[in-house]
Amino acid sequence: MTVLLDKARQRQTRITGGILIALGALIAVFLAPDASGVATFRLSRPTDVWPVPNLVVPGGPFIYVASAFLAFFGVRLFLRGGAKWSARLLGIGLIIAVAAFLVWATVGKSFSLTGMLQASLVRAVPIALGGLAGVLSERVAVVNIGIEGMLLAGAFTGALVGSLAGGIAGLIAAVAVGGVFGFVLAALVVTYRMDQIIAGVFINLFVLGLTSYISSQVFQEYRALNNAPVFRAVEIPILSDLPVLGPVLFSQNIFVYGAFILAGLATYYLFHTRHGLRARAVGEHPRAADTLGIDVYRTRYVNVTVAGMVAGFGGAWFTLGSVGRFDEGMTGGRGFIGLAAMIFGRWHPVGALLAALVFGFADSLQQKLALLGTPIPSDFLAMAPYIATIVVVAGVVGRARAPAADGKPYVKE
Repeated sequence: MTVLLDKARQRQTRITGGILIALGALIAVFLAPDASGVATFRLSRPTDVWPVPNLVVPGGPFIYVASAFLAFFGVRLFLRGGAKWSARLLGIGLIIAVAAFLVWATVGKSFSLTGMLQASLVRAVPIALGGLAGVLSERVAVVNIGIEGMLLAGAFTGALVGSLAGGIAGLIAAVAVGGVFGFVLAALVVTYRMDQIIAGVFINLFVLGLTSYISSQVFQEYRALNNAPVFRAVEIPILSDLPVLGPVLFSQNIFVYGAFILAGLATYYLFHTRHGLRARAVGEHPRAADTLGIDVYRTRYVNVTVAGMVAGFGGAWFTLGSVGRFDEGMTGGRGFIGLAAMIFGRWHPVGALLAALVFGFADSLQQKLALLGTPIPSDFLAMAPYIATIVVVAGVVGRARAPAADGKPYVKE
């Protein structure tokens, strides 16, 4: 059995090496000949207190060097193997390939790299919060497919209540509604032991149908109910004036700051508190946890309900943190991408946050490339975040272990 596993890993490593070699060849053949100029990346804004010079990159040489690195990584994996390095070199290779592609698209033009990083962080927020909701649920062995519906419910509630009573009230209501759906999911899968996947799909379909109906039948006639205020950026004194880092990290709205704070709190809770240790024990071996006096049902109820509140907060970003209005299906699958971020982050809050930044970058990349006027059709550019999800989960994650009892109902004897 061990020999068969070793052969399978070696074959997978060689396939990864072949992919990197092919990717390097494609970049050299198709991108380098059209990159005869220089690419200019702006690092400062006109209003910055401490401006920094632009980053000027020669297109052709950079792409050829990137292609050489990709070929080197691929040959190393193909000839020498090493399953441990396979996922790492594939991840590094994909970063190099994206950098080469971005240089090719920017040759002869000027591009705000700081603006793109800022947009990447903003667009990563709902994915990060969705991933964090997944971590909190699956750490107690509840698979939360309903994150997409909870995000959508938070977005709808934020728009409706925000239009009637202001942004703060809308935000509180969105968090509360997310918690309600989290509690419903916990009741279905913990108390009634309904299949966890089916329960999550039920929540998604129910929220999608309800919000679509109200949006088409009510919001179209009473537009004042769909005109919520948007939370503006809060600039942190001194830090927001830093070049590059200032506008990216310290000039954001409360949803961006909230994502970082919640990721830190969740990490502290899960790995540095007694209750977090109990939650992880419930996710790994619920019967042993029950034997030690831990209330498995209560722990799962609390964690899944809190996960729903986090998802509701993330859903409010779509309306109160972005456009100020609700549109049908506006979450666009971000809840499912959040689950991919959770897997990529290996069921760790900080890992899910960092993974969400990758998907947020892919999301903002397709918009920036459209502004640069690349010859790639817009339909293909719109696929970028979803392609990134498939590539990351299928190739970069490697062997990621979920909590041992994940998805398994528990019956107290």
